[in-house]
Amino acid sequence: MQGNRVVTRDTLASVLDLARWAPSGDNTQPWRFEIVDEHLIRVHGFDTRDHVLYDYDGHPSHIAHGALLETMRIAASGFGLASQWTVSSGGEHRSPVYDVRFAPDATMVRDPLFDCIEARTVQRRPMKTTPLTGVQRQALIDAVGSDFSVQWFESWGERIRVARLLWNSAKVRLTCPEAYPVHRDVIEWRARYSKDRIPEQAVGVNPATARLMQWVMQSWGRVQFFNRYLLGTVAPRIELDLLPGLFCAAHMLVRPKRPPTGLADWIQLGIAVQRLWLTATHLGLHLQPQMTPVIFRWYARAGRHFSSAPALFEQALKLSGDFEQLTEATPQDDFGFFARVGVSPQPRSRSIRHDLAALMKV
Repeated sequence: MQGNRVVTRDTLASVLDLARWAPSGDNTQPWRFEIVDEHLIRVHGFDTRDHVLYDYDGHPSHIAHGALLETMRIAASGFGLASQWTVSSGGEHRSPVYDVRFAPDATMVRDPLFDCIEARTVQRRPMKTTPLTGVQRQALIDAVGSDFSVQWFESWGERIRVARLLWNSAKVRLTCPEAYPVHRDVIEWRARYSKDRIPEQAVGVNPATARLMQWVMQSWGRVQFFNRYLLGTVAPRIELDLLPGLFCAAHMLVRPKRPPTGLADWIQLGIAVQRLWLTATHLGLHLQPQMTPVIFRWYARAGRHFSSAPALFEQALKLSGDFEQLTEATPQDDFGFFARVGVSPQPRSRSIRHDLAALMKV
């Protein structure tokens, strides 16, 4: 009986072996694990804000931590275990520590999302435009919980407006010198799978564009030359932003109902995001986060210049205004997670994860 089950370190290792499939920005996996005893896993979180432009105040990493904690809870349910977590962190939450405690529970039923943990992945290529059914849409709304709302952009006209937003956001992204190191290092070229980056075949561009990108990305000077004289951002923006923006069932914006004020709020957003994504997988749908417009809006609304190129901040301000016009929001309204969703074939290429041994704290 589950209630009499003895929890062992091997059981907790099995939970972690599933939980490590939780999503994180650019597959950074900002956590290390420690099995303290038979009932306690300590997660040592970190963020990448010091060297990744997109990890604004560490919030995207904190969202990933929330997704991990929810994945641990779902994974534990498959072993008849209940879990509870607590967190401690410093003032800037750069290295939060999560204590996750497990106990046998005779009433535990395996979470319906358990089988989706490893199957969940990103689809960066165009999807079918088949509309979501009412049942699918409601299931996705229910997945985020009562603390968040979901705003939909489903019609052809709405998808055109979102695609234009993504097109303009991508120009900021691809012409920002501070973002160049991230773009240079994030792709594992000529790869189908990657344990710690995005494999080339999962990026969403054709092989010819990939070869050009690989050559150009070897130096910022090449990037500047191509951007200035050879319309260097056009091909990747068509394949990575415009076409995916048009070809999907819907775009969805997850909006917190109250302003995030601390680490716990970002963790709760991550929990909601993971349940949303796993639910999409459970429904036979694919999802792609499209967070750069959200992140540039965070910078713009905080008045925080993110680049040595002053024109980029002005572009981010305009982008934020366009985003607010699209969503009928005010500058004070909070945006949490932006993504597109739809039906597509299973991606042939994906990011995988570090082996569990490599994720254990030394």
